Amino acid sequence: MTAYTLREARDRLAGVRDQIDRLIARRADLAEMRADIEAGRESPHGRLPDAKAMEAALFAELEVLAESGAQVKGFAPLLLDYPGERDGEPILWCWLEGDQDIDWYHRLDCGFAGRRRVSENDLR
Repeated sequence: MTAYTLREARDRLAGVRDQIDRLIARRADLAEMRADIEAGRESPHGRLPDAKAMEAALFAELEVLAESGAQVKGFAPLLLDYPGERDGEPILWCWLEGDQDIDWYHRLDCGFAGRRRVSENDLR
């Protein structure tokens, strides 16, 4: 497992921002399409075969995120963790959909509930 500095994790996140934006938009389109299909309505996003294709595209986009070094921990909302180290301890740099940048981390054994804000020391 590669450990990233905060700066490296932020750079990796920045490198996949376009994929994240596409994934979030596609996820919303798929949710609307599924709701329309279940209600028996026409959907501007397509029909059942289109839903299957959209699901495949979403999984491909999740793979791109994983290839960036991220651990995908949540889909809705999107939650990404990048392995790192802080004060000699393994941690995960944590980004949650809606965050502007990676401003949180947590210990491996604490998960999301153990999130703490990064400090100026983490930027060194």
